[in-house]
Amino acid sequence: MLPQNSQTIQAALTYGDYELKGQFMLGSNYTFFVDVQHEGKTYKAVYKPSKGEQPLWDFPDNTLALREVAAYQLSEALGFHIVPFTTYRDDGPYGPGSLQQYIEYDIEHHYFNFTPDERETLRPVVLFDILANNADRKGSHIFFEEGTQTLYGIDHGICFHEENKLRTVIWDFSGQEIPSDLLAPLADAENWSDLFEQYLNPREIRAPAPCADTVKIKNIPIETGR
Repeated sequence: MLPQNSQTIQAALTYGDYELKGQFMLGSNYTFFVDVQHEGKTYKAVYKPSKGEQPLWDFPDNTLALREVAAYQLSEALGFHIVPFTTYRDDGPYGPGSLQQYIEYDIEHHYFNFTPDERETLRPVVLFDILANNADRKGSHIFFEEGTQTLYGIDHGICFHEENKLRTVIWDFSGQEIPSDLLAPLADAENWSDLFEQYLNPREIRAPAPCADTVKIKNIPIETGR
């Protein structure tokens, strides 16, 4: 479900001015907490500059912020709305990088202490991770927004590799068929390339569509890697 003020937030993060307010110290890449000013209002966001990314042996340098935006685009194409609004800005304090809506949540409440009912809502996340080839689904990367209890997933910088890199903590649905309502959006997978061309290389762009075809045609049981 889209937040009621989603268009306002999108406009603010796309066009607003932003300034650093703090740094998230956990994690290997530079990540900053920022205030975004737009039309007299202030919005909280997370800024990840490309030049603050630590090199990885298996991912091209300075591409993780772009993958964050590609993950948002995939989430929207699927209609899952599980990735907070994310855009790529060229004018950040430390250069180009991703700018993502900040979601208020209880950091002590995450996958490892979700209730059984809360875990039942994670099927869209599992399918998203398969299609995005998510190599880093940690338990703290999924949570519920305070107040609305909307499910969100974050930290998608190492997704969309052209080789299989899927790694996740979510094994709850292993061996189960994917519900048909989650499969319905895959009918448009062949048109996804336009969503990703600004953010991924051609081989990476081609990777999700065949995966979607395999899932859609065979309805493979949900299997995830450790």
